Amino acid sequence: MSDSNAVRGTRGDKADKPRTSPATFYRQVVAELRKVVWPTQQQLITYFLVVMVFVIFMMALVSLLDLGFGQLAFEVFAGNSDQ
Repeated sequence: MSDSNAVRGTRGDKADKPRTSPATFYRQVVAELRKVVWPTQQQLITYFLVVMVFVIFMMALVSLLDLGFGQLAFEVFAGNSDQ
């Protein structure tokens, strides 16, 4: 077995820090959420519409490519039995 730190791992300074209590964690979460810049309703509607248009466009593109490649595969592998 190897005695290197990469294999065993070291806790470093983390071993000296006390664990955060659930109450402190909750207060820190609330403090961070207060820093968030929330979008307005108009921005939210705009973002939603942009995402929906993009998703619908990508669905159409992938569907058309799937249909085209499927048709191509059918033409290549079905062959023509007339010859």
